[in-house]
Amino acid sequence: MFRNGMKYLALCAVTGATLAACGTAQISSHSGGWYRQHSGVMPRADGRLYICHGFGCAYKTPVDFSPAQLSKLRNIVANGAASPVAERRAIAKAVAWNEARVAPVVGSANDVGGYDLTNSGERGQMDCIDEATNTTSLLLVMQGKGYLRYHEVVSPVARGFFIDGEYPHATAVVREKESGRAFAIDSWPRGNAQAPVVQDLGSWFASLPAS
Repeated sequence: MFRNGMKYLALCAVTGATLAACGTAQISSHSGGWYRQHSGVMPRADGRLYICHGFGCAYKTPVDFSPAQLSKLRNIVANGAASPVAERRAIAKAVAWNEARVAPVVGSANDVGGYDLTNSGERGQMDCIDEATNTTSLLLVMQGKGYLRYHEVVSPVARGFFIDGEYPHATAVVREKESGRAFAIDSWPRGNAQAPVVQDLGSWFASLPAS
């Protein structure tokens, strides 16, 4: 496990160096660069997700939606039709539902939330890179299917670098269409199938990672 922990620390160093500019909270609507940078695979137009796990997208497991599951996802999001705030709550429910849905295929039912180096390299365990990628993939499917009314999906961002006393940490992001405000959809601090932290992105940048 020590070797895996050292590999993860090296990954964090690279991630922090690559994304240090994210400390300026610069938001991009293009997610493709994130996937290329972090060995992820973007979701397919038919909704197939490639779930990252093992830390740093070490493993990628394809998971498809059945028609019934797509209908369920649409209904979850539709429950947030009243307002942007309601849609963000619905997004959080959809993320938790999807984590439970893919867990039997990925082996992630016991994924531990938060900072946990001991599980680096373990199949089914996810760091913030895995979580940010997986949540973004789900959000892109929701957007592509026309389920999102008030928000658009933008590229994940990261905060922290070793030189500022914080470990790097990344999150998925949505932007409210009308106001332009960005919000973190952060599924990393909590365990599998628990609702992600939904937080104004400026507040997310100012807060410390969960431990």
